Amino acid sequence: MAFGLRWSGSGVFLATEIRVQLHEWLAIVTGTLTPGALIVFVAILAADLLPITLIGALVYSMFLIGQRVLNEAAYIRIDHKLNELYHASPLSPEGYFVGIAGGMLIAYLPPSLVVLGILELIHPLGPIAVLSLAVCLLAVWAVSSTIGYVVSTLFKDMKTIWPYSALLTNLFGILPPVFYPLGRVPIEWRSLVLVVPTSAAAAIVNAAAGLESIAPGEAVTAAIALAVEAAVLFGFGIFWARRTARER
Repeated sequence: MAFGLRWSGSGVFLATEIRVQLHEWLAIVTGTLTPGALIVFVAILAADLLPITLIGALVYSMFLIGQRVLNEAAYIRIDHKLNELYHASPLSPEGYFVGIAGGMLIAYLPPSLVVLGILELIHPLGPIAVLSLAVCLLAVWAVSSTIGYVVSTLFKDMKTIWPYSALLTNLFGILPPVFYPLGRVPIEWRSLVLVVPTSAAAAIVNAAAGLESIAPGEAVTAAIALAVEAAVLFGFGIFWARRTARER
């Protein structure tokens, strides 16, 4: 019962967030423009890298979904002034955090399913690759959602928050080897690159799909880093939701 009370209202809030986000269909569509443009350029200029780029697009999209939590949580708190109302209701703080993150995941998932369908046509994934892809994408979502939620609570002006979302998305999604192979990174930099959640996820899935070979040590580094980051950060997100609820 205690566990149920801690998650009180999370299902209703999740359903509410899904309905709200589905009304913003234009935002859902425009969220695919950056990975879509990269896919087109790669298909024209380097078609042999297209499967890797499609996996990178899935990882990038999942990180972008998590970052939408930043804008949504800040919008609710700053513009609508509903944060205090939610925390004063039976909705638990962790239910509030997971409801926002889960609502974003479900509402913005359809474009990623289209990308996955294209990937299956070009380079069908085996069972291990599919499992690796699902686990890695959920881990990236957990990391990104937590970062977005925590950052959203640190500022009091939407104009101050907006640049951080773009900065984080480019820092984690464009610069590291997400849309391009890990082999293009100098070997002395790979250990550092593989602790970045997005590039770790892309490297694991590419290896599982047979698109790129990585050393066993690199695979272990990527897997451990991604698992620890996802678990620790998501746990911290729940802790932070409880803390900010008490402070208000």
